[in-house]
Amino acid sequence: MASVDLIRSCLDSIRQISDQVAEAILYLDAGCLEAFQFVGAFPLLLELGVRAVCSLENMSPPEIIVDWNSTSMDPARKIVIITSHLLSDAHRYILRCLATHRMVLQCTIFTSISEISHSAYVDSPLGPDAFREYESLLLQDYEELVKKTGKKGLHSHQQNEIRQSTKSDHQEKLVSDDDSFSQLASTEGYDTKFEASTARRHICDDDSINCTEAEDGSTRLRVTVDHFPMVLCPISPRVFVLPSEGTVAEACLSNDHEDSLSPGLPSICTGLPSDGEDFPPGATLSAHFLYHLAAKMDLKLEIFSLGDTSKMIGKILTDMSSLYDVGRTKRSAGLLLIDRTLDLLTPCCHGDSFFDRMFASLPRRGRTSASFPAKSSQSSNRLAPTYVQRVPLDIKIPFGTIFSKDEPAMSSTQLSESFGAFAAGWNSGEVGFEADLVDVADKVHANNVDHEFSSLCGSFLSTYTGVNYLEALLDRGAKDGAILIKKWLLEALQHDKIPLNLKGHLNLISELHALVKKLAPNQMSLIQNRGIIQLALAAEIALSEPHGSRWDAFVSAERILTVSSVDTTQSLSSQIRDLINTSILSRSMEASQGVLSFHDALLLSMIGYILAGEHFPTSVSSSPFSWEEEHSLKEAIVDAILEKPSSAKFRFLHGLENELEATSKKGEPVMQEDTLVESPKIDDFDDQWGSWDDEDTDNQHEQAYGDMQLKLELRDRVDQLFKFFHKLASLKWRNPTLKEGLVASNRYGGDPYTRKSLLYKLLVTILAKYDVPGLEYHSSAVGRFFKSGFGRFGLGQAKPSFGDQNVLLIFVVGGINSLEVREAMEAVSENSRPEIELILGGTTLLTPDDMFDLLLGSSSYI
Repeated sequence: MASVDLIRSCLDSIRQISDQVAEAILYLDAGCLEAFQFVGAFPLLLELGVRAVCSLENMSPPEIIVDWNSTSMDPARKIVIITSHLLSDAHRYILRCLATHRMVLQCTIFTSISEISHSAYVDSPLGPDAFREYESLLLQDYEELVKKTGKKGLHSHQQNEIRQSTKSDHQEKLVSDDDSFSQLASTEGYDTKFEASTARRHICDDDSINCTEAEDGSTRLRVTVDHFPMVLCPISPRVFVLPSEGTVAEACLSNDHEDSLSPGLPSICTGLPSDGEDFPPGATLSAHFLYHLAAKMDLKLEIFSLGDTSKMIGKILTDMSSLYDVGRTKRSAGLLLIDRTLDLLTPCCHGDSFFDRMFASLPRRGRTSASFPAKSSQSSNRLAPTYVQRVPLDIKIPFGTIFSKDEPAMSSTQLSESFGAFAAGWNSGEVGFEADLVDVADKVHANNVDHEFSSLCGSFLSTYTGVNYLEALLDRGAKDGAILIKKWLLEALQHDKIPLNLKGHLNLISELHALVKKLAPNQMSLIQNRGIIQLALAAEIALSEPHGSRWDAFVSAERILTVSSVDTTQSLSSQIRDLINTSILSRSMEASQGVLSFHDALLLSMIGYILAGEHFPTSVSSSPFSWEEEHSLKEAIVDAILEKPSSAKFRFLHGLENELEATSKKGEPVMQEDTLVESPKIDDFDDQWGSWDDEDTDNQHEQAYGDMQLKLELRDRVDQLFKFFHKLASLKWRNPTLKEGLVASNRYGGDPYTRKSLLYKLLVTILAKYDVPGLEYHSSAVGRFFKSGFGRFGLGQAKPSFGDQNVLLIFVVGGINSLEVREAMEAVSENSRPEIELILGGTTLLTPDDMFDLLLGSSSYI
């Protein structure tokens, strides 16, 4: 039987809809666009006959006539829309698309959210027959829009003539999402009812198109809605995450209550049964996604869970399964669901992972759909986030760094021409004329690599020319990954027979840069080797300043905290306080020196509290440190915020930003503790009696009172922050899996310098046939059948073991870290069973910056 391959399964799913996408204009939302980029689906789509691939959110009228693949002069007869959101959330974009394409007769809509998920989702207005209901509702809205447009057609035409006569540079403009859809057809670009109806009658003469007529005799639009589950981002054939801007990844994984840390993370695992059936929407959607993923890959799952939210997902999956899901052709596989909150330390730390460094250092594409996700009605707090705004995985690799001002003029000109030609091919909409190519290249080169490049940037592909480059880099450290890329560059140079003459002894970063420039002497070479060049440029940026020194500074600080955590609480708290105080001094120093900011110091403080909780027992409401130690930490954070309020943009300070900024602009230091001693005393009351009427004195007292109030309010906010730190410190002692010694086992990295992730420890334990405390097995369909029926006759089924399966699917609810992927592969390779196929997945790909945003940033509950 063929091995499991996520990329192949995704491409096969696209081939299954070849009849629908042939000769159609394809619209993808941001989540699907992100997924299809990782899959490398665009060449396949053009091969299947797609006319064009367009953005659903950024749809524009000129797309009516765009045609990349068809030789026919006829207008597009059908459009296909693939969305990773609920139909109700994507409705405004779908309707706007139909309002533009008036001559289209057939609209096929694919959504990655199943019909059952639509009915199960709390805020979805659709019922059990969601797809057929939406077809009817969409047609009603569309026909109503067409009628309104017909009534206003003559008036709109006259108004447009007046506008054109008085304003020559008038351009069509789509209305905003908040406006009514009837206004979408009010511009001259949409005022084509007669032409559209004539074209429709002409098209319907073709027997291959099934046309239906409305009551008034006009041709009626045909709408079909179906399910397309394989919308995921496969980083490699066996590692995947969900699209960052899809509904499943953006849905809340925990409701706002005492045991919650963030809507993007499962609640704290206590091992206690959940109350009622109040499942968070993210748990329901994740269960349905995994169910359909297994069905598409012909896998029969034995379900195991570790963590409270994972148990909810396992229960939903078990309830969805039935005897009809058991087929002889299906391959048996074990599914292990793990809560991210069982191990927050690994994604918060900066480990030796080349992949982590790239994703943490490179700029990413901004979010496209800021108001796309559905609003959850479960949150009573207006300030609490209703969905998780995850950063897209579509990273930007700037090709402008290929150029260097110290190169000879001839070489620079050739590179500029190659870069311009490459820009024209990759982003033809922005580079219109050959004369502008050099200017574009110079503009990109002038910008810093951290800038959000707006001209030409490349995105990663999981496979390129049949080679899985990302898979090879997943299990590499920073230096090993760069050396591997250097090897690929040398092989490409040898294949193209390009002479290599590197002068002098260069460091690794300089070597990569020199090899890339050797590999891109002309347009053809640049395009043929762009996959390797992308990775080389990404490695150069990740290892160069200021990213390299900042990452190394984090590694050193985390190592110090880890070593101090096995000593005493006084030593650990002292190190945390020093990091906070150092971050205040670093604001006047250059970022390239590798000094950490106050933002970084708070991340390290969370790491310190998690380490303290592992080594020093604590309860939920108490601190692992003494009162004096924690008081000094609080004062250090208060002083840091007052020192530079502009850099303290955190959710726990919401509402105080303006007051802190106003205080800092006064030009006077905010009152400190010793200043309070100098304030008027009761004993001096009589001496100051004559000055009470003085206006300046009143202003000074009013300012001093305001500063004192601000500082008291700030202290209250910092107290809330440290209550959150106490939750992090109590993670180990509230969960039986961690409390009963799995983490403390010496064989899994008792040495602070060789600490391993929880995922590695679990795999080693399970594959070695040891029991894992808290691991729950959810009976399969066959197991329930034997238990309820034949079990009474002695034909019961033995409880299976996750480690006995040949296909192991592990899904981390809340997100996975690339260092965990590397260590999981290491754990499997250490086992003596080469037949094991390991598939790793998670809600998203987490970096330390992502964890900070989830815990203390915009996507947090604090």
